[in-house]
Amino acid sequence: MAIVHSTDATFSNDISKGLVLVDFWATWCGPCKMIAPVLEELDQELNDKATIVKVDVDQNQETASQFGIMSIPTLVLFKDGQPVDKTVGFQPKEALAELINKHA
Repeated sequence: MAIVHSTDATFSNDISKGLVLVDFWATWCGPCKMIAPVLEELDQELNDKATIVKVDVDQNQETASQFGIMSIPTLVLFKDGQPVDKTVGFQPKEALAELINKHA
């Protein structure tokens, strides 16, 4: 599956079905740049277990404020449109896989 780049307009639809790991990020954020290749790798390994969605907080402030995103990267795991888990800051791939598997 490909990583989905979501906007304020498409967000609720992008997270509506199944497990979705949302990466709230910004172009100027160092740790966000570090986690991007980790998410790419994870996306390759997940098959159909979960979808990865990226939300640029500078471009999509409505969505970021709706979920109280204060620091980035913040990764929120949604299940059928509802937030079920959250982690803040850079995480290794294994930790993110564990987060997803816990709810799969």
